Amino acid sequence: MKNLITTTLLLIVLNSHLFSQAKNEWSTIFQNINTEVIANSKAYSSLKTATATIGHRLTGSSNGEKAESFVFNLLKSYGFSDVRYQPFEVESWSRGNLKVSIGTDVSHMQVIKSVSLAHSPVKANVTLEVVDMGNGLEEDYLGNPNKVKGKIALVYLGVLPGSKSGTKSLHRSEKTAIATKYGAKGIIVINTADGGILLTGTASVTGKLIAIPAVCISKEDGFKVKEELAAKKQFASIEMNNFSGLIKARNIIARIEGKSIPNEKVIVGGHLDSWDLATGAIDNGIGSFAVIDMARTFSALHLQPARTVEFVLFMGEEEGLLGSRAYVNEAIKDNSINQLRYMLNYDMTNDPKGYSTTAEESKALFQAIGSIAQNFDSSYKNSFSSGAGLHSDHQPFMLHGVPTGGGLGGVLPNNSGPCYHADCDDFKLVDEKGIKNTVRFSAMLLYGIADAIEIKAKHFTDEETKNFLIKNNLKEPLAIAGEWRWKE
Repeated sequence: MKNLITTTLLLIVLNSHLFSQAKNEWSTIFQNINTEVIANSKAYSSLKTATATIGHRLTGSSNGEKAESFVFNLLKSYGFSDVRYQPFEVESWSRGNLKVSIGTDVSHMQVIKSVSLAHSPVKANVTLEVVDMGNGLEEDYLGNPNKVKGKIALVYLGVLPGSKSGTKSLHRSEKTAIATKYGAKGIIVINTADGGILLTGTASVTGKLIAIPAVCISKEDGFKVKEELAAKKQFASIEMNNFSGLIKARNIIARIEGKSIPNEKVIVGGHLDSWDLATGAIDNGIGSFAVIDMARTFSALHLQPARTVEFVLFMGEEEGLLGSRAYVNEAIKDNSINQLRYMLNYDMTNDPKGYSTTAEESKALFQAIGSIAQNFDSSYKNSFSSGAGLHSDHQPFMLHGVPTGGGLGGVLPNNSGPCYHADCDDFKLVDEKGIKNTVRFSAMLLYGIADAIEIKAKHFTDEETKNFLIKNNLKEPLAIAGEWRWKE
């Protein structure tokens, strides 16, 4: 017993010594990262060029293809010899014409400003009664399951003021799936942003066409309709034409082979694609071009951590996480899925003040990395959070047991939140200092994880993944989306 205790203590001392040694090495490397990014970052200027010369980056469009080539060539220009496309086939959707009218009867209707939600039918023409379904959650239907059958559901995108304490919202696609389940023949989603702003985005949990037309109207128009519904029955007419068809798209992957543990891999990614209403500068230009500049920084400094690093620019995120699903499916097919030790995702990340992860056991590692980052900028708070959510490119990795993480505590620049998925998401909203901070602090995190002597966050087994998702209250939304693969 005494020998066992002595051996354990020696291992603790040895690991502590090795960790301190790693931190000392990282201090010099992180200093170089900090200096390089502050002096030479190209994230802001490259994003400016892309938004000006390409415009939107809708997957499957000619603009999307231009964006793929732009990034591939940019990574090549940064000195990467190992850059490749990862092609995948997707069901492309693009909007056509839309007219939404609302009134007390079919002869007294007024046209209302609206936008189609993605994956709505190719053609729809319905005129039906509108029913206010509140937040559009399952509980809003259970009291009267037939209330919306054969009618058009009106739901709020977020959580309505005055809702009971603790009410949690669902994604617009999940609210659409619930409305469809209860027999709705159309859905009108009220945006949460003030100022007449319309929101687009997918209304499909699968990335395929949905059965009913789905549209978004402004907060102001939506609350006016709710008031009118409270006083008198209302009807809505939804006429739309859209396009859908199979097309090809490509993720872009740049790789640095690990120095001593090349068979273990750390991925940092962000989605390159955007919706077509604007240029997608915030969603997700600031995330994807930060990832590109992390790659530039690693190349410029000739960084080669212990583990293999891949910088991945995903397409198809907005249409149902299509690019990240394709990556994971390929990893399952070639049996490399278990080599994935961490996936860092950057989706609208700006000026982070700490690090987040799905793995609480990464706290010591993440905060050790952050403590070095604090030496370069006192505004970096080295905050930490562990938890889990859905609806970005980390999701397919997380659902197959891979620890995921990214930035924490940043704020979107220039009050750009209301422009999410809207026609005001333009480059003028981007903050150069904020995107530089994303690059430098995240490049440090990436290097630290990839070079750590030990990553305590384990790759979950299938059963462990199931229990983790239940613990984080993700079973319900995954079941709605048809992605809960476990049987009780």
